[in-house]
Amino acid sequence: MTENGTRTDLQVFAVALRRTIGEVNRLVHGFAAAEGLHSTDVHALSFVLDHPDTATPGLLREHLGLSSGAVTACLDRLEKAGHIRRSRADDDRRVVRIHYLPGARTAARAHFMPLAVAAGRANDRFTEDELSLVLRYLDALNDELGEQRVPLR
Repeated sequence: MTENGTRTDLQVFAVALRRTIGEVNRLVHGFAAAEGLHSTDVHALSFVLDHPDTATPGLLREHLGLSSGAVTACLDRLEKAGHIRRSRADDDRRVVRIHYLPGARTAARAHFMPLAVAAGRANDRFTEDELSLVLRYLDALNDELGEQRVPLR
């Protein structure tokens, strides 16, 4: 609070971001429960889906800040639930690659459709230039947050 008792713009923005994170986490926890997964497993699925190349357990471990054993347990749950498959690289059999299965995408799309619909309705309230600015901010924030190393759990 400032001296006159009002929040600064940054504080108001932080509250809005926490609210967004909370709403998305609510959907993530619902999907995890429906699929018999942990919320960390859903974060792992997002990483695999969004990774520009084929994800590996090592990249996932670094991203989530998990131990090797915890990543293996996570991947075991995801594989058993039919969300991913693991394969060995052809050029180096020591390298394991993680693949998001097409059927799993269908289940995720069905569960997260309310998020897509809400995002579409929210987008309709803004001009293309405004949305471009918001996207630039989110990309910059994600880049900054991505530089933070997560301690191993």
